[in-house]
Amino acid sequence: MSTISEPIGGSRATMLSIRYALRELRGGLRGFYVFIACIALGVLAIAGVGSVAASLSDGLTREGRTLLGGDVAFSLFQREAKPEEVAFLRARGEVSLAATLRAMVRAADGRLALVELKAVDGAYPLLGKLDLKPAVPLPDLFAERDGVFGAAADPALLARLDLKVGDIVTIDNTRFQIRSALEAEPDKLSGGIGLGPRFLVSEAGLRATQLLQPGSLVRWTYRVRLPDAAADDRATAALIADAREAAPSAGWEIRSRSNASPQLERNITRFTQFLTLVGLAALLVGGVGVANAVKSHVDRRTEVIAAFKALGATSRDVFGIYLTQVIVLAGIGSVIGLCAGAALPFAIVGLFGKLLPLPVVPAVHPDELALSFVYGLLTALAFGLWPLGRVHDVPVAALFREAVIAEFHRPRWRYLALIAAVVALLIAVVIGLAYDKRIAAIFVLASVLVFALLRGIAALVMAVARRLPRSRFPMLRLAITNIYRPGALTPSVVLSLGLGLAVLVTITQIDGNLRRQFLAQLPDQAPSFFFIDIPSTEADRFGDFLGQIAPNAKVEEVPMLRGRIVSARGVRAEDIKASPDAEWVLQSDRGLTYTGEVPKGSKVVEGEWWGSNYVGPPLVSIEKRIADGMGLKVGDEIVVNVLGRDITAHIGNMRNIDWQGLGINFVLVFSPGAFKGAPHTHVATLTEARSDVADDAQIIKKVADAFPMVTSVRVREVMETIGGVVANLALAIRGASAVNLISAILVLGGALAAGHRHRVYDAVILKTLGATRLRLLGAYGLEYLMIGLATAVFGVIAGSVAAWLIVTRLMTLSFVWQAGSAALVVLAALIVTVGLGLLGTLLALSQKPASVLRNL
Repeated sequence: MSTISEPIGGSRATMLSIRYALRELRGGLRGFYVFIACIALGVLAIAGVGSVAASLSDGLTREGRTLLGGDVAFSLFQREAKPEEVAFLRARGEVSLAATLRAMVRAADGRLALVELKAVDGAYPLLGKLDLKPAVPLPDLFAERDGVFGAAADPALLARLDLKVGDIVTIDNTRFQIRSALEAEPDKLSGGIGLGPRFLVSEAGLRATQLLQPGSLVRWTYRVRLPDAAADDRATAALIADAREAAPSAGWEIRSRSNASPQLERNITRFTQFLTLVGLAALLVGGVGVANAVKSHVDRRTEVIAAFKALGATSRDVFGIYLTQVIVLAGIGSVIGLCAGAALPFAIVGLFGKLLPLPVVPAVHPDELALSFVYGLLTALAFGLWPLGRVHDVPVAALFREAVIAEFHRPRWRYLALIAAVVALLIAVVIGLAYDKRIAAIFVLASVLVFALLRGIAALVMAVARRLPRSRFPMLRLAITNIYRPGALTPSVVLSLGLGLAVLVTITQIDGNLRRQFLAQLPDQAPSFFFIDIPSTEADRFGDFLGQIAPNAKVEEVPMLRGRIVSARGVRAEDIKASPDAEWVLQSDRGLTYTGEVPKGSKVVEGEWWGSNYVGPPLVSIEKRIADGMGLKVGDEIVVNVLGRDITAHIGNMRNIDWQGLGINFVLVFSPGAFKGAPHTHVATLTEARSDVADDAQIIKKVADAFPMVTSVRVREVMETIGGVVANLALAIRGASAVNLISAILVLGGALAAGHRHRVYDAVILKTLGATRLRLLGAYGLEYLMIGLATAVFGVIAGSVAAWLIVTRLMTLSFVWQAGSAALVVLAALIVTVGLGLLGTLLALSQKPASVLRNL
């Protein structure tokens, strides 16, 4: 029979460590359930988010042709393609045209609604099919009968205006009969989020209206379907390259089937990273539980460790045995989390598949699961190595003595170096694989800072308790003494609860501010209406008309064009390495204007304004944050394509813009004369001190009667639409944050369980000395209340600061501290801390003194 005292080395020593580690685990996992649960929860969150995102990405890729409506889509704003451009596209494949714009639909009773109008030709859709109820052949759906065109309407529009199939509505005095309800369209996702319900008409029906004025805000999209034999990525890339070479100044926005909805994919990626960081936060909270579980296990195994050493085992052997146990247990927890995370896409599709607006293709994604496993293992090692390392240099006598008196043993430098290496690797993985490395780095720094602060808070609470005057009330005196006595639970409880509370407060504060911003109220000076597609020739008359129907309102009006940045500083737009918060400016057409005066809501911070009498080469003013994100400075050259013509301008100045006022403002503002002769429309706002639904409806009706080509957009409806999207995102964030809360509660329970043995000894001795059950419950309750209150105060402060930074710096929104949600978090923290603490205390008080005293 071999013993551990045999001379061993190398691989045999490793095998013996594994053998003894597994033998000990055969006795059960008592004390490690919280360890496994914490790792499993964190890995579940990361694996689940990654698997769902990967399944969605696969779905977008697989359904790319259908979502785009073809193999390649060429879009133009404010102008149709020239005959020679259309001929070029038709020579390469089958072409379908779609025009999208916003318009006002009027019901027979006079009620009006803003719609996303989409006009298509006879070839639509090239791929996929429309879901119509009742199903109607497209020629019959759009056919003109007695001067009335056919249309399909979103059910939301039918409900809003109390319409039904067969009813007739008007758009700019052109009559349309709703012949079917539009349940779904195959290419809807490629168009982004609309501000109104869809209204689908034919190209002929759109041209019958007066909406197609010079400069009207219409997006013309030409989708090309290549012959099936040539429909591959190489063919689409060749078509795009040839199109740019054939018409370099066309101003196309070109998308292929591989990026049918780039904005959607970017948003999914960003949201995935955010949820992954929430999962990592859950892992970090759980890491405290790992440390508590390992420390408790080592405390319970001191006699076994002493026996190992007495029989000749080296400290390195002991370390190897218990390190193996930590790795095995981390593996068990990670595998549990991996299985649940891998099943999440299948569960979502199985339960909500028909309700999902996105094409999720469930599958097992080994790369995402492997990454989650690495996160779980590294987290367990990062938090478990410290209590393991402390055992290495503790002599046998001290191990036996530690059952009576706790001593602090800092691990050797070799173990500190190992801990540092594991933590550095974890940080490198978190930041290196992040979509936005800046946010990931902020997360890492914030986590390190919070852990350091929590240690400081625990030390501060113990120091304050130690210096408090001795109370005359035994219950209070015992509670205060328990806070700082040797082996006190204070550090474990503060660490266990503090990070979870800080994350929870951060999320609730962000959620509350987003809801306030989008659902509860608008800025005080926000406009009541936006009016778009005002013909240039009618701009003055329209302004006078608004002054007549709303004499007490403030009216602002500016010219507006659409243009796309082609290059900056001589670098093509697609090659510019812009920061994440500036890259959106390069991704599509942007609103442009020209003026001689500094726009309201803007402040020039660099350079000088050109003045109202400026005559000279085109100059442009750019928003300062966007310029910094693109690496631009005053004097740099920017080329913008407007209506198929490249306009070159130099940056004359930079501005800070108050976007929260919701007034008319633009990232790019040009000097007068920059667009001389270019057809364009105007946009106006109307701001009332007070408005209600009835007054708003009257204004919309009067504008539609007098100017049927003008589209009225009620700001509150738009904000409610955006708020609905934000509410759905906030719901997902709250769901993910629940993982953090569960982890925090588990860790807190584990920390209290780790100190249960000491509580039993304390309770038995105090009861033997005459303490009553009620007095002990009161003392322990006061102890947990004071520790929980200190931790909750820290969590509220740290979480509120983090939320303020995120809302004001990253989201560039105003921040209002949500006192109600903060108070609820504090109350919940106290209830959980005191409740779990007293539950453990009741279990300790139920122990019979005789059995405990015999083992002292």
